[in-house]
Amino acid sequence: MIPKLIAVMGPTASGKTELAERLADELDAQLINADAFQVYRGLDIGTAKPETRDRYLLLDLKKPDETFGVGEYVQRAHRELERLYGEGRNVVVVGGTGLYVRALFESYDGMGDAPPAELREFLNAKPLERLVERLRELDPERAEKIDLQNRVRVQRSLERILAPSPSIGLALPPFCKAKLAVVPDVPITDERVARRIETMMQNGWVEEVRRIRSEGYSCEDPGLRAIGYRTLWRYIEKEVELGEAVATTIAETRRYAKRQRTWLRSEPNLIELDMGDALADARRHLNMQ
Repeated sequence: MIPKLIAVMGPTASGKTELAERLADELDAQLINADAFQVYRGLDIGTAKPETRDRYLLLDLKKPDETFGVGEYVQRAHRELERLYGEGRNVVVVGGTGLYVRALFESYDGMGDAPPAELREFLNAKPLERLVERLRELDPERAEKIDLQNRVRVQRSLERILAPSPSIGLALPPFCKAKLAVVPDVPITDERVARRIETMMQNGWVEEVRRIRSEGYSCEDPGLRAIGYRTLWRYIEKEVELGEAVATTIAETRRYAKRQRTWLRSEPNLIELDMGDALADARRHLNMQ
């Protein structure tokens, strides 16, 4: 029997992790993370890392001050998938970063090797303003097309210019593939987001940010772009009140969930599950009944 490769997608707080883990139980499948910020060690509460981390691959790969992007993700995931296919294992990929899933499943081209470590360290040490200035000098056209407030995108653009590498084309092993989505109604998602943020606060999210701060990391580090971390950093710095920080984080998360829903509407070959019983609907589409 051909092994299955299943993606479980959905906006924040949609229940995709629970569904993915149920499917993995029933299929004896390996779980693989597809969340851009769950790859960072120490960012646990605010990224909603799963409780059973030992069941997952591609969690806790990087320190908060290290960069990570879709190219490295796809290369790492591809290596794991080749191994798992060779073992005849089913795989369930789950996470909120739609680009990672799409790039992996649709075999995106145009991704290159990571730049030399010395170059990355050199750029990491430069302030964003200097990176923007350098990008405008080297490639003004590219500088016009990207968000110059996004350090990761600016730095990646410079890395591609200063250390070009040949594109890597990665073809997935011939799994039986399916992409499933759980998309609750907007009011349900908004309510779940608020409850999730409140629970994160009760579980010690502020203390997590304090610990990261005490370890010498900067709020400008790539990992700290995850929603809520910089806002709570500002609370610790006494720039905002706690209530304002929580409200801001809830609003930002709801906006992110809206962007995720927009992304999913254009996702190729996506099966949106019946929210009345998503697990049963998933079983039906996967011929598990």
